[in-house]
Amino acid sequence: MKTYKIAVIGGTGKSGQYLVKNLLEKGYHLKLLLRHPENFTLQNPLIEVVKGDVRDEAAIHTLIEGTDLVMSTLGQPKGEKSIFSDAAKNIIKTMNHYGIKRYIVTTGLSVNTPLDHKNEKVKMATDWMYQNYPETTTDKQKEYEHLQESNLDWTLVRLPLIHLTEDNFLTETNLTDCKGEGISAADLAEFLASQVQDSEYIRKSPFLYNVKESLFY
Repeated sequence: MKTYKIAVIGGTGKSGQYLVKNLLEKGYHLKLLLRHPENFTLQNPLIEVVKGDVRDEAAIHTLIEGTDLVMSTLGQPKGEKSIFSDAAKNIIKTMNHYGIKRYIVTTGLSVNTPLDHKNEKVKMATDWMYQNYPETTTDKQKEYEHLQESNLDWTLVRLPLIHLTEDNFLTETNLTDCKGEGISAADLAEFLASQVQDSEYIRKSPFLYNVKESLFY
């Protein structure tokens, strides 16, 4: 069986830590992009650390070179200009340079696609994001547009509130609407890891959520 080497962006973030743990348990080799590697304490022979910022093209080249696919759970750094579309442009350009196709990335509920039939609650949440966080919300939509215009095999996973728990619950995906209000970080990590060798959602933007039988309702 092929041993994948995965470039991971956002791997020290709240949900990213769960993803890194899950990928290591599955035996994947990881290259992690870290802004502050001196704060990173996880020791594992499967991890290679690259110092840098996602907006720095040289760092992204170092990160992606020699990997098979890229995964991102990138969060917005506090007090900085919105990061998402700039990150997407850098990542897409570098992946094209190295001939790497598969890109798995997370985003929020506010991203709209032509297929959507969002329920009233999700529409209201989207409007609220545009009113309260116009820069990052608009920028996340731009990230989706950059992916659509690319020739990558991308999957953009749209998420409700992430609950930082190791517990697992029943999950659902839906391409048109988010019918749940939360997702367990452990369930998110498992879904993202499952996409490494799954082509079902290539060039698609599924919502991922825990269903009503779960703890969060």
